Amino acid sequence: MIMCPSVNPTTSNNRFNAREAAKSWPGRLFFSLLLAGLSCACAVQADVPAAPAGDGASFDGVKTHVRVDLEDDADLDSVTVSVWVKLDEAAGIQTFLNRGARGDLFTLYLFNDHVRMLVEHEEGRYRHASTEPPEAGTWTHYAGTYDGETITLYVNGERVDSTAAEGRMPARQDLLFIGSTGPLMNVVDGRLEDVRVYRRALSQDELRQVVSGREPAATDRVLRFEAADLEERMRSDIPGHMMGNGEPELPFAVGEIPATDGFRGIWYLNQRRDDGLHKYSGGLGTYPQQHIPIAVYAEEVNKTFFTYGGTRKDRRRLLHMVSVYDHETGKVARPRILLDKHTTDAHDNPTMAIDRDGYIWIFSNAHGTGRPSYIHRSEEPYSIDAFQNTKTTNYSYSQPWYLDEFGFVFLHTRYAGGRFLYVMSSEDGEDWTEPKRLSNIAHGHYQVSWPKGSTIGTVFNYHPPEGSPLGRGLNYRTNLYYMETADGGKTWRNVEGEQLELPLDEPDNPALAIEYESRGHIIYLKDIQYTDEGHPVILYLTTPGWESGPENDPRMFTVARWTGSEWVSHPVTSADNNYDFASIYLEGENEWRVIGSTETGPQEYNTGGEMAMWLSSDQGRSWEKVADLTEDSEYNHTYPRRPRNAHPGFYAFWADGHGRELSPSRFYFGTREGEVYKLPFDIDDDDAQWIEPERIR
Repeated sequence: MIMCPSVNPTTSNNRFNAREAAKSWPGRLFFSLLLAGLSCACAVQADVPAAPAGDGASFDGVKTHVRVDLEDDADLDSVTVSVWVKLDEAAGIQTFLNRGARGDLFTLYLFNDHVRMLVEHEEGRYRHASTEPPEAGTWTHYAGTYDGETITLYVNGERVDSTAAEGRMPARQDLLFIGSTGPLMNVVDGRLEDVRVYRRALSQDELRQVVSGREPAATDRVLRFEAADLEERMRSDIPGHMMGNGEPELPFAVGEIPATDGFRGIWYLNQRRDDGLHKYSGGLGTYPQQHIPIAVYAEEVNKTFFTYGGTRKDRRRLLHMVSVYDHETGKVARPRILLDKHTTDAHDNPTMAIDRDGYIWIFSNAHGTGRPSYIHRSEEPYSIDAFQNTKTTNYSYSQPWYLDEFGFVFLHTRYAGGRFLYVMSSEDGEDWTEPKRLSNIAHGHYQVSWPKGSTIGTVFNYHPPEGSPLGRGLNYRTNLYYMETADGGKTWRNVEGEQLELPLDEPDNPALAIEYESRGHIIYLKDIQYTDEGHPVILYLTTPGWESGPENDPRMFTVARWTGSEWVSHPVTSADNNYDFASIYLEGENEWRVIGSTETGPQEYNTGGEMAMWLSSDQGRSWEKVADLTEDSEYNHTYPRRPRNAHPGFYAFWADGHGRELSPSRFYFGTREGEVYKLPFDIDDDDAQWIEPERIR
């Protein structure tokens, strides 16, 4: 409620004395006009209500949403969004109004215990103004404006925060979503009323009129939806591939999926820095290491199937893509679009598995609980033409392993007060067991895993609590833990064969392999493989700090192996970013190979670099660089991933991208012999279904 200042005509000060002024006729006239003006102003302010006139439209917090095609009003270089909100619970991520993915164009939403007005003030760059969350069960009016220079946030007609954001919102024709970020994403749990959008930044006085239910004189209004309008347009369906402006082209996850005209990767960054040394950034279509596997070789058809985080040529939106390389012809299939994830977040990238009958399974991740996750199965064995959705749920960092003996053993992460490790299983991919928690130490974990025969092993670190000598939370990940299962995820044991009591809940436990916390070392996991004896070999990176830049050198790729009686570790080579990545290949008792972004790239100290190949002939004790796979590149190369059952002709798969600014991202694969091929960024022949990649080394 806006408070009106009190006026006392007998109060005097050095600038104006009401009693003296009122003695003369001009003074009496001036004073009467002054009081009338104050009364009028107070009447406007007093008219700001505590609730809207209507009861609002109810959103269920799960799947209800309203989407609007703005059509002729698509290009909004300035904007005001306005809405009355009453939440049943003021928690989590709930989107009031949104245009584009979160981080695109504009979003007014609840996030991390704050309400934000976020604006993409130039392509790929966004800022926000924020304020405290609303009280649950209470109506609150929120409005956000952007005028090309400043983002401003208002609560009940009062300005509460502003942020400089000079630029211009991109001229894209994305749909407007009300009550969600998109289907099944960040849905409001509560009521919305009197939703408005204007094509200019309204003043505070004009916004007070809006809060009061009136209309400013010069509106430039794009839309106004009251409860009845919202209820009429409300949907709870799950649309399909969300191509272009968001309209589904096909029924959801049913039938043939569309092809596209090139291999283009998603560009993404996390924790932007003014000096360009972002926490991680670049072409991250094969990111992150916790998504395993993203490619699988099928000997039965002599093809390597792969999935990745792609995008369209004319916009940056994460698309889950599927393709296949035919080793007999040396050609790659035109990529197909499984779905639009309606985000730019590369944490949502997909993973892959192939079952005993040749059906291809794609596991579409979500970064936390704000978006849905999916499981799809191909309609035909060894075919990428058509898929069916088999499950819509929520999981993160998926690691699906198909074992002939057990079916699916699905390792993954769930956000449940921390990033905790879980396993589910399924014989057929249709009926799944309930998620079983494996570990919930402090704030959670990251893991990488891999099968050896009918055994699956996982190595993980943990995010320490308050009081750790390193620091608190996910940026201070440390220690190496290892456990494995030989019965499809039912029971787990440590490296010595001791059965573990799960979930693990203390840092010092029988799964601890190497303790790094007391040494002040932060650990970034990369890969895991097994010797012929079944002993795990772990590739990881050690660093004294989490932030990018030379101050946290030395960063060292390191190999740790279990000898049968102890863990021993050896350095491989140095790195210049914590998110530099490498894969390890055990090709015999003594010949071990590493392919990674180990060399300094054109964007030094950013994620990735130049690709190199390293060999060890003494079980990782010493290493020699045997090939530079890329040189004099325009962009940093990132995340070379090892396919499951890797064929020598498609041994590593990766992307590139500028480490410091938004750029195109291309895809590559390398052979065991060190040849490198680039997949076509543009496919000019509209009729070509199989394309020969370009050899660049």
